Amino acid sequence: MLGRSLVAVLVTFGAPHWIHAMDLQPATLGAWDEYVQTTDRRMQDRLNGARPFLWIDESADRGGRLQRGEVIVESVVGRGTKAVPGGLIHHWIGAIFLPAVTIDNLTSVVHDYDAYERMYKPVVVRSRDLGCAAADREFSMTWQRRVLFVNGAIQGRYWSHDAMLDERRGYEITGTTRLQEIENFGHGDARLLPPDTGNGFIWRLRSLARYEERDSGVYLELEAIALTRDIPASLRWLVTPVVNRLSINSLATTLRQTGQAVRRFSFAQYSPSRCRSAGPVMNE
Repeated sequence: MLGRSLVAVLVTFGAPHWIHAMDLQPATLGAWDEYVQTTDRRMQDRLNGARPFLWIDESADRGGRLQRGEVIVESVVGRGTKAVPGGLIHHWIGAIFLPAVTIDNLTSVVHDYDAYERMYKPVVVRSRDLGCAAADREFSMTWQRRVLFVNGAIQGRYWSHDAMLDERRGYEITGTTRLQEIENFGHGDARLLPPDTGNGFIWRLRSLARYEERDSGVYLELEAIALTRDIPASLRWLVTPVVNRLSINSLATTLRQTGQAVRRFSFAQYSPSRCRSAGPVMNE
């Protein structure tokens, strides 16, 4: 959900100062692919035991802070952003502790994609489960942010892969299959722009979630990575702190909203449908 804050800040500073059409360039996409590969290698180190499975266990005080009800969010790269040719990579990590719930509670909620428009409102205005096969799933979401005179909206299609390492530890990797900006969202002349075209609010998204059941609850941590257009050098000093602050707030809010949904699940014993398809992932 990191992308929703980036949409907000980019349309804020694009009304009417500097936003103009900026298509994704091959060099930008190449830098993103290389960064994702590096991130996947670090994830593999956590899965094979070369590093602690949870990021929170790399610091002596994080677990205690989470148990006291704090939501922790920190940057993974630089001050939260890394400049690449023609774009920016944003990379943040956050964690929350969910007392008195189980991994089954958490995964049942996380996989209930049809409910995302209720869990993560008002930013997520539409969500749909598109089906699954074994550990692989596909879903869609539409986001909207109104800022000043600009209405920024993005429709996306996503894939996710999840796995349990044992009965108490699991992870999920999610990425974008397609993201399309919606021009004039909410109006009769609204239209989907081709992928990788438009204002460059968000070009790519990827998230890495890890969770472990212990201490009479579940620790949930989420890495959120996004590729966006670059910010002009003349405005970078002004825009970057705002982007970072909104990114932190967005990731913290996403973790809190997830926790609220899991607690509602736990108390109501709500059981959403699991895998809808035993065959290939369904088309939208």
